[in-house]
Amino acid sequence: MIEFPQVNPGADVTVSATLFMTFSRCPDQALGRLHGLYPEESRASFRGGLAHRVFARHLSSGPIVSGQLEQACREEIGAGLNPALGSLGLRPSELTAVIKEVGDLYQRFKTLSAEGFRDAEVFLEEQPVAGVTLRGSVDAVFDAAGGRRLVDWKTGGLYETEEQLAFYALLWALTHRELPAVVEAVSIESGESITTRPTRESVVATAMVVADMVNRLRTSLDVADAELEKTAGPWCRYCPLLSTCREGAAAIKLADS
Repeated sequence: MIEFPQVNPGADVTVSATLFMTFSRCPDQALGRLHGLYPEESRASFRGGLAHRVFARHLSSGPIVSGQLEQACREEIGAGLNPALGSLGLRPSELTAVIKEVGDLYQRFKTLSAEGFRDAEVFLEEQPVAGVTLRGSVDAVFDAAGGRRLVDWKTGGLYETEEQLAFYALLWALTHRELPAVVEAVSIESGESITTRPTRESVVATAMVVADMVNRLRTSLDVADAELEKTAGPWCRYCPLLSTCREGAAAIKLADS
């Protein structure tokens, strides 16, 4: 249904939804990720990861019984979040506070309708052309009028989600040979949502953007010490390139002043 554009030959590149969003914010930070430079685990990202596991558990297995949320959280940590917890080094009291925050988010989550639910944490992967792999994980898939509704839960605000939603629409179209009817981001914290209805034209446009991104990254990967343009913003605070980036340092100094 969707023909992915041809790209220049080069190193194998895996484009995740996170890498795509990172590139849209700051191409040089995305290049750093391909070189193995990732942000350190943060309390906010750990809390978000744990909350997503709790939401998926609720959808797949039913509501968590009152009084058993802490046990459910600890089981989910043991099932896949122990490395993140270890890198954070949270004290027991700090972990208890995180679990309480997840519990507050879960109370809001339970008010959302699960009508039409089909699956949670749906992993998608496709190799549209040789040497290029696209992958991502959709938080939840629901039936909708005209097809499927893909939902991405946000435990904070809705910031710069349009690129992520566009990427999921492309990846779904490539893996399922059909457009999703709706792709949506929902903030559990605020209740706000962003809803898109992908068209063939919008998905083709996203494919062109991804192909151009792959070409630019491949060109830079072939050149020693190559850099791409840097764009400063809130994302700079946790960027692993911050110590050598004047733009990022200036952005953080301005934000803290």
